[in-house]
Amino acid sequence: MFGNRLVHNMIERSAENDTDRRKFLRSAGVAGLGVVGATALSGIGAGSALADDGPSDAAILNFALNLEYLEAEFYSHAVFGHGLASQLTTGKGDRGGVIGGRRVNFKTPDIRKFAREITEDEIDHVRFLRATLGSAKVARPEINLRNSFTAAARAAGLINAHQTFDPYANENNFLLAAFIFEDVGVTAYKGAAPLINNKTYLEAAAGILAVEAYHASTIRTNLYLRDLMAPANAISNARDSLDGSSDDDQGIGSQERANIVPTDSNAIAFSRTADRVLNIVYLTPNRATQGGFFPDGVNGVIHVSGP
Repeated sequence: MFGNRLVHNMIERSAENDTDRRKFLRSAGVAGLGVVGATALSGIGAGSALADDGPSDAAILNFALNLEYLEAEFYSHAVFGHGLASQLTTGKGDRGGVIGGRRVNFKTPDIRKFAREITEDEIDHVRFLRATLGSAKVARPEINLRNSFTAAARAAGLINAHQTFDPYANENNFLLAAFIFEDVGVTAYKGAAPLINNKTYLEAAAGILAVEAYHASTIRTNLYLRDLMAPANAISNARDSLDGSSDDDQGIGSQERANIVPTDSNAIAFSRTADRVLNIVYLTPNRATQGGFFPDGVNGVIHVSGP
């Protein structure tokens, strides 16, 4: 299915260390890449060094997997009342639990159906990335779906220091909580795209980015239709305060003008680097290795926030 050069590049960039690469060689064809014939693998050294011009493709996909764990857990609890199945949480690094999370009492049939579709997509993303990474996949890190949302809501000025924010209390809270994630996911995948060497992986990442963009548009549209511009825009400003000096993040508009699709003057979505994504999910503008939604940090070699 793949030529020798393509397979060689896949292996060179498909594991975070030599041990994982050797395992990849033994299991090639199982990790979502199709069946690779033995002749295609002949002459390829398992101990080749990783490229020194940036993180490996596996490191990038594992970073994405951490974010997909977070989204899948958030949505799965909201729709099904429980988190990911245990077999979808194993891997390298410390496997953590999930703090908080419960079923949302959806009163609007369309919102319930939208939420279920997004949930199933996010769980499928977890499955796909885990299969693609094979033995190099990271475990689900500890995720906090309780205190983190309260901290984010306080940072956005949605509640005061003595109040708490429950993302599962009602549909509006659920949509605002989802808004925190979805825009970040889109910018994270776009920021990662130039760093991915393998075209097979790049195509897959582009496909996931498109799905995340559909999700973000769904959430932004429903927030707008519910006249929740003020809290959504406050969340956008809070994200901007965490991810560096740039002023790229955009709210959903005003009563006079909608802003469902956040773009630059060329109608191009903006990017975030991995460290800036971590600033948001760690809920800190500072350099850190843990915090916010990931109390013990994310798993994998990409785990430090900026600056």
